[in-house]
Amino acid sequence: MILNITAPFNSYNKHIKKGLLCFFILFTISCKKSGNSIAPLKDTTVIHPPPVVVSFLTPSYDPASLDISKLFNPVPVTNNLSRKDLLEISGVAASRATPGLLYIHNDSGNPNQIYLTDGSGADKGSITLTTVGNRDWEDIAVGPGPVAGKSYVYVGDIGDNNAKYSSVFIYRFPEPDLTGKTLPVILNITSVDIIELKYPDGPRNAETLMVDPVTKDIYIASKESNTSKIYVARYPQSITAVTVLRPVVQLYFNKATGSDISPDGTEILLRSNELVWYWKLPADMSISSGLLTKPQHAPYANNEPQGEGIGFAADGTGYYTDTEVRDYPGKSATISFYKRY
Repeated sequence: MILNITAPFNSYNKHIKKGLLCFFILFTISCKKSGNSIAPLKDTTVIHPPPVVVSFLTPSYDPASLDISKLFNPVPVTNNLSRKDLLEISGVAASRATPGLLYIHNDSGNPNQIYLTDGSGADKGSITLTTVGNRDWEDIAVGPGPVAGKSYVYVGDIGDNNAKYSSVFIYRFPEPDLTGKTLPVILNITSVDIIELKYPDGPRNAETLMVDPVTKDIYIASKESNTSKIYVARYPQSITAVTVLRPVVQLYFNKATGSDISPDGTEILLRSNELVWYWKLPADMSISSGLLTKPQHAPYANNEPQGEGIGFAADGTGYYTDTEVRDYPGKSATISFYKRY
């Protein structure tokens, strides 16, 4: 007689399978009743990155107790721009290569162009940066760069109203030589250094760009309510890799729209749509240290509907401001000059 010794095990396996099947069905029904669903483990496990701790130095002075600077005429010389199509002017910087020439530009949604003018508002031409776009150009500066003895233009593609961009960009190119050229001039710049920067504490909006003429460091100041966080990208800035900005100073300044460092590196201007702060630095003091010292109020005539740009004259005789007028029908785009006494 042949014994079937596998039968008990087959019977046992069938019971186990039935039991497992019942368990699975009951478990599924239970999950559906509770509103849950079964998902792969990788989709239910959330890995939270550690919080980024960024430390800014803060000044000790009371921003409500600033003195008024007596160095500049409080009544500016103001002229309309001769070009009537420049409605969103957002920055101004004085050329070091061509005396009296000013660089201005529009912000987001406009052509990738820099416009040339002077204190009278005359049309001196335009420069197109053919290899980059204008996502949101918010400020412009002039200063030294990689080649000794050359002056460079820096364009800050740093606007980010919704704080959504992972990186911001600075576009750098040598100032064009306009010697012997008939103005207005139309120029195309095909070689532009692209400096990609990232904030250490997440995206933020900014409209303020400065270049230190002594160290070639690049400074950006955020535009926030009652606060302006200042970051730096130390020289040399990479044009092949992303540079993480370093925190410097947190100022109690409301909605910064523009700034500049004087050609000799001893003065700083920071503006909003309502006021201007001015620093005169002691000899050999760095920009980072200088921003911790107490500023003064510099003159501002409150004559601009949406004042955004500010820049020192190249010869140190004063400073310029300009304004956006897109949302102010009937207003003209202007250049104002505050002469040093």
